[in-house]
Amino acid sequence: MLLMRALVLMLLLGALVSFALYVGSGQIRFKRYGWIILKGAVLMACGFFAILILERIV
Repeated sequence: MLLMRALVLMLLLGALVSFALYVGSGQIRFKRYGWIILKGAVLMACGFFAILILERIV
């Protein structure tokens, strides 16, 4: 569980850095990278919460 939390937080931090680079440089590729990383972080967070819910049920 701790590993998944750390991974989600690192993905969110990576997305934040990508968006900051986009704002600073104006290059579209950083915005695209940020969205891709953010989608991965959201999927990981959904999986994490699904595991937590299943642990409560079972």
